[in-house]
Amino acid sequence: MGEILRVMKRNARFQQWQALLSNRNKRQRAGEFLVQGVRPIQLADEHGWPIHALLYDADRPLSGWAADLLDRRRAERVAMSGELLGELSGKAEEVPELLAVVGLPADDLSRIPAGPSFLGVVFDRPTSPGNIGTLIRSVDAFGGAGVIVTGHAADPYDPKSVRASTGSLFAVPVVREGSPAGVLAWVRRLRADGLPLTVVGTDEKGDVDLADHDLTGPSLLVIGNETNGLSTAWREACDTMARIPITGSASSLNAANAATVVLYEAARQRSAR
Repeated sequence: MGEILRVMKRNARFQQWQALLSNRNKRQRAGEFLVQGVRPIQLADEHGWPIHALLYDADRPLSGWAADLLDRRRAERVAMSGELLGELSGKAEEVPELLAVVGLPADDLSRIPAGPSFLGVVFDRPTSPGNIGTLIRSVDAFGGAGVIVTGHAADPYDPKSVRASTGSLFAVPVVREGSPAGVLAWVRRLRADGLPLTVVGTDEKGDVDLADHDLTGPSLLVIGNETNGLSTAWREACDTMARIPITGSASSLNAANAATVVLYEAARQRSAR
C-alpha cells in the first residue's frame, strides 16, 4: 500500500492541517481544505474530487469503508493519534476514524451547467458559512445546477459550511465571484447563446408574490446578505423582484430559509408543467 506517514505530535504538518480549519487565506494558498464526516468524504470520493491526504486513527482498527478508501485512493496516508485526530475533527470526545484533505476547485463559472431547465442561485455577500452550506444543501435537494457566492463573503470551504451542506458541496458546483460584474457578463454570454435566462431577486418588498411569478424557465435566483439584503448592483440587474408572503411577528426569513422556499416553489412549478 506504500509508505504511511505517522503523526503522533503537534508537528509542522499537523499545524498545517489545523490551519485549514480556521484560516481562509491558508486554505487558498494551499489549494485544499479539510473535510470532516463520513457522508461528506463519501460524496467527495463519489464525485471524483481530488483527495490529497487521508488522515486516520492509528489507535484502532479501520472499518471496511475506511480501509477500502485508503486502498483505492492515490492519496497520502497519515496514521495519526486519536487525540490529534479529535482536535482536527472538532469532536475530541467522539474521535472519527478518518478525515480527508481535499483540493479546492477552480472558481470558474463554466463549472455550472446551463441548459433549458437551468436553476441556479446567487448568494450575495453572505456572512455566515453555515447559511452558505444550508443553501447549497437546498440547491442540491431541489435540482439546482449551482451556487455562486458574490462579494466580500464567508467561505464555502469553511468547516461550518462544509458540515451544513452535509456533503452537497461535493455534488453541486459552487463558484466564488468578487462582484456581480463577472456573473452578469456570464449571464449575457448565456443569453447571447440563446438561453432565455431570467434573473430573479428576492426581497420582502418585491413587486410580485413568489407563487405568481413564472419560475419554469431558465432562472438565476439572487439571495441577499442576511442583514442588508441585496446590493444596489444586484437590485438593478434583476429582471424582477419577488417577495415571499409571511405572517406573524417575524419581520423576515433567514436568508438560507428564504432561498429554500424559492427553490421549492421553482421545483413545484416545474413538476406541475
